[in-house]
Amino acid sequence: MRLPFRAALITGASSGIGAAFARALPNETDLVLTGRDIQALQELAASLSRIERKVTTVQADIATDAGRRAVIEAAERAEIDLLINNAGLGSFGPAYRNAPEDERAMVEVNVVTPVVLTRALLPGMIARAERGISRAGVIMVSSISAFLPVPRLATYAATKSFNLHYAEALGADVAGHPVDVVALCPGFTATKFGARSGMKPWMFQGATSPDKVARKALRGLRRHRRLVLVGAGSRLAPLAARLVPRRFLSKVVVAAMKWRKRRAED
Repeated sequence: MRLPFRAALITGASSGIGAAFARALPNETDLVLTGRDIQALQELAASLSRIERKVTTVQADIATDAGRRAVIEAAERAEIDLLINNAGLGSFGPAYRNAPEDERAMVEVNVVTPVVLTRALLPGMIARAERGISRAGVIMVSSISAFLPVPRLATYAATKSFNLHYAEALGADVAGHPVDVVALCPGFTATKFGARSGMKPWMFQGATSPDKVARKALRGLRRHRRLVLVGAGSRLAPLAARLVPRRFLSKVVVAAMKWRKRRAED
């Protein structure tokens, strides 16, 4: 896959879909990789470094203003033309029982950070693209949960709905400029997210590989698509959101999860 980007910022790059994006981009694309696990970032950087590629790692807590500033400064130095807002947090359980600090962190990382990074970096990306007669790109990693109210993932699903709507509207805002914006909505993906969030292992049976998710997202970006759906259930969630009355949607989600559990246990 040949893509024109000379430098990319990937948040949440230490594992999962973020690391898969780093592997999927061509050797000619410089990388700015950020996350909290510096050892994992450095190991990934070492595996990706080439003579023709510069890989920069930034250890940062992007739930904080200081962490976001550090990432923005590194991205500006690299003069990125691809922004991949991938980092995400989730807590599985009733929202009223989850730790208040976890609920807030989800909103900071999943909502505030993509807005702050995009607003800070996109004007420069567009200006460089216009000067260089090329295109810039933004990938917003959302989720199939963006289409539905999901009990036990209430705050997470709500943040992913924000990501989806923000990316789609942002794409309309920049129409006429040399930049493409993709909302990426994967289904269950084989990453560490499930264990970290407290979700059950059976939920991820048959999950899509993060490498497949990253490749499909980059292919969609190259083809100027606004929305990329990947993985099991990715087509059903938008359909259910359109066809099922809103008052029944959360019950449908619960029923679907019970069916998935029975299937995994058979």
